[in-house]
Amino acid sequence: MSQKAWDARKKIICELVSDSIYVPMKEKEMAAFMQVAKEDREDFRAILRELLEEGKLALTPKAKYVKGNGRALTGTFISHAKGFGFVEIEGRKEDLYIPEDKTGGAFHKDTVEVALLPECEGKRQEAQVVRIVARGMKQIVGTYDRAKEHYGFVVPDNNKLPQDIFVPKEHSKGAMSGHKVVVDITDYGNDRKSPEGRVVEILGHINDPGVDIMSIVRGYELPVEFSGKIMNQVERVSQEVSEADMAGRRDLRDVVMVTIDGEDAKDLDDAVSVAFDGERYRLGVHIADVTNYVQENSALDREALKRGTSVYLVDRVIPMLPHALSNGICSLNAGSDRLALSCLMTVEPDGEISDYEICESVIRVDKRMSYTVVKELLEDEGLAEREEAYGQYKELVPMFREMEKLAAILREKRRKRGSIDFDFPECKILLDRDGHPTEIKPYERNVATDIIEDFMLAANETIAQHFYWMELPFVYRIHDVPDGERIQKLAAFINNFGYYMKAVGRAGQKTSGEEVHPKEIQKLLAKIAGTPEEPMISRLALRSMKQAKYSVDCSGHFGLACPYYCHFTSPIRRYPDLQIHRIIKEQLRGRLKEERIAHYREILPEVAKHSSETERRAEEAERETDKLKKVEYMEERIGEEYDGVISGITSFGIYVELPNTVEGLIHVSKLPGDFFRYDESRYEMVGDATGKSYKLGMPVRVRVEDCDRFNRTIDFSIA
Repeated sequence: MSQKAWDARKKIICELVSDSIYVPMKEKEMAAFMQVAKEDREDFRAILRELLEEGKLALTPKAKYVKGNGRALTGTFISHAKGFGFVEIEGRKEDLYIPEDKTGGAFHKDTVEVALLPECEGKRQEAQVVRIVARGMKQIVGTYDRAKEHYGFVVPDNNKLPQDIFVPKEHSKGAMSGHKVVVDITDYGNDRKSPEGRVVEILGHINDPGVDIMSIVRGYELPVEFSGKIMNQVERVSQEVSEADMAGRRDLRDVVMVTIDGEDAKDLDDAVSVAFDGERYRLGVHIADVTNYVQENSALDREALKRGTSVYLVDRVIPMLPHALSNGICSLNAGSDRLALSCLMTVEPDGEISDYEICESVIRVDKRMSYTVVKELLEDEGLAEREEAYGQYKELVPMFREMEKLAAILREKRRKRGSIDFDFPECKILLDRDGHPTEIKPYERNVATDIIEDFMLAANETIAQHFYWMELPFVYRIHDVPDGERIQKLAAFINNFGYYMKAVGRAGQKTSGEEVHPKEIQKLLAKIAGTPEEPMISRLALRSMKQAKYSVDCSGHFGLACPYYCHFTSPIRRYPDLQIHRIIKEQLRGRLKEERIAHYREILPEVAKHSSETERRAEEAERETDKLKKVEYMEERIGEEYDGVISGITSFGIYVELPNTVEGLIHVSKLPGDFFRYDESRYEMVGDATGKSYKLGMPVRVRVEDCDRFNRTIDFSIA
């Protein structure tokens, strides 16, 4: 068939399909459609495939051909408990809204193909699911409820799932009501039928210690145990550094260096050294050479890539690498020879890094220090002289003082270029032996934590810049410029308080959106410091930011106001660091030839994408376990009163955060003295009659009213 005849046939087929979006063909058109099909079945099928790819036709969930609305879009379906959902599409600013009757049988996290529905002014763009490309959830975790003699239901822990899972008795594995279970989905159901599943694991009763956290672990599909094959591989790794291991490396064992970590840290992957010659600082950042023990594409490496990151939950750590490695030969334990990658930097008095060297090294850490001890040594002049408590550190104190000075210089250099520092408190939740929370307290930053942060940032920037200019494949840590619309909203809001930000038009674009330099955000935070509106504007500024992620493209880090950045300093707990260590070593050894460069160009995009996804998964799981324990902690404090600040406002109520970082909701119906409405433009809840308003950052006194462990929510009322 000629191209002209082919195009004519395509046109005929398109004309036969109804012009109304997603209205199937009428009988007359269907007959003509089938006639065309009979004339040449093979060509007809090929034309249909081409039209589907072009988006001129689409398939309904019932496999009927309908008129398309442009090229079909593929994304991830996110369901809502009320039946509707959203589809997240990479590169698209706003998710698509999927009405309840347009979900096409999609289940939470399914990869789906959608087509846009007609736009409605003032509403989010709607779409219809036309095809389920791949199922996203094969298992769910929930609470078993034995409803009848011959069957039961599993109520999903994930409140995004709108339906319970039906489980026949023969597939219940003997589960009883109240058991936390893992269920394989055997049937995803439809409009008339509930999803069906098979219990494959009973985690324990809902009230058993540890079952609550394990339910979250399984719900996020976090791998916990290492296979026997991997553990056998780890057992064969030597726990001593041999002469052969040290061959060809820079011997830095005579350089005085320390590790500085939290008191309970066991995987020590970074050591630091500082010397001052009267003119310049010599800063050494020495990172454990984990790649020497984790060979590319080994079972251990594949498992580390799958995990992507270590996960730090409230009661446990799920490591990326087995403890035998991360706490053993890969940990920079004091007094032991260890293999490392060292970034040796010469820093000028103004903070400029004038020279640097990256090398494979062998090191020996002199002391294992904690943040608390270093802080006390630096902040209390007399402590270093007290032999009974701190005498062992006396010889190191001069180096710590130089570290403090150098860190301040590096921090000031970052501040001048516009680096943004959001100082919102994180928390530490203390548990008893049964996993019950006994105390919640905010983490405190101090001079010691700042030293390590400043030195790690310097090394990460130096490494990233070096490989960027070598034009070699690499994994960067990027943080994109905030969305122009969000910045415009923030700028309009702060004008109400007499503040402003300079914005610039996007070069080469005709859109009305604007970009902002990170220095403008930094200046804003400095201006509002100590003012009543500081908490409110700081939170809004943070919410205008995008999430950082991994990428093979070096597009810069907005929050740090630097053009080059990567993660080099934690190969024990982050796979991207481990990955770039391999590239660094191959480059240093002269092995990064065309074949290896092509290899990395092929694999790194997926490594970056997967690492970003596993990082998000870990963050969500960590957040959920924290929320769960905070609810459990507040359950025993119902009726008590606390001072807090308003941390969020929505149409349905205001969120209040307590000093210990616990956050609860005051429903709009519970706000006393008036009928309140949400003023989105001013981020305020305003009373109709009195004009009384609740604003972000406003101090309020609240009473704990209720706690819901299942939904992980806390309800407050105005005290």
